[in-house]
Amino acid sequence: MATGSGAALARRALWGAGKHCIYRARQPAIQKRYQTIQSAPSTKPPLSNSSDPTPPPPRSRTSRVLGATALFLVATAAGLAMSVAPAIETANGFLTPPTNAETLSSFVPASPEAEEINKRLTSNPLAESLRANPQWNESRPHLKIPANMRSHNLTAGTLQGDDMLASPPLTFANTKTELPSIVQIAHLGEKLCGHPTIIHGGMLATLLDEGLARACFPALPNKVGVTASLNITYKKPCPSNSFIVLRAETTKVDGRKAWVKGWIELLGDGVEEGEHLVEAEALFIEPRGAKNMARLYSDDE
Repeated sequence: MATGSGAALARRALWGAGKHCIYRARQPAIQKRYQTIQSAPSTKPPLSNSSDPTPPPPRSRTSRVLGATALFLVATAAGLAMSVAPAIETANGFLTPPTNAETLSSFVPASPEAEEINKRLTSNPLAESLRANPQWNESRPHLKIPANMRSHNLTAGTLQGDDMLASPPLTFANTKTELPSIVQIAHLGEKLCGHPTIIHGGMLATLLDEGLARACFPALPNKVGVTASLNITYKKPCPSNSFIVLRAETTKVDGRKAWVKGWIELLGDGVEEGEHLVEAEALFIEPRGAKNMARLYSDDE
């Protein structure tokens, strides 16, 4: 029994010593792996070089808002100025139209043909005779319309140009009598034809409508009116590329109403009336609020 117990103790002693040896053998490997893990390179970013420039501090929100607001106001003011400038120019043109004398000197012919037409228009015997009579005021009424508005006006813009109205019509107005009248001289080019070589009847009607209106405007309270009726009788065809004379005289005035008659004839070599090509009678009525339009259509200096 003792021998058996001793053998058992001996086996236990050997077993314990073996475990200790195994543990001592494994420990260096564990420590080596631990050291490998500890010595792995660091993943932290390197410190920045102290010589790099320091970035500016961010602008505050208030300064950014103020800057954006200032830029918006400047852009708005510039856009407003650009959009308002033409309107101001037009308003000034209506409020302070050129004088009769200024309309006579402001026209510049656009071509040699227009220059020749303008010379004949202003230097014929009829024009020279009326110019010498102090009863008549000479002007070019279409040039009283502001320049940037003429493109929106039929006779002052759309129909102006070579082979049409190459030179603005020349107008003589007698406003010193109770029943005023006008004499207007114009040249009608071939682009104003309805049939070949014959001026369109609608063109003649347009000239009569405007001419008769200008004749009676000085007799109205605020010197401006609108067409209430216009009756036209065509007598003979009007040839193209011809100089014509429009004569109109006021026949009656009653408050805001004025009656006018007139006609168109070919310009002759003298001052006498020629054969009537077309005749017209019209009634014009002054609209309410016409006072603001008076200066534009006035034949006064």
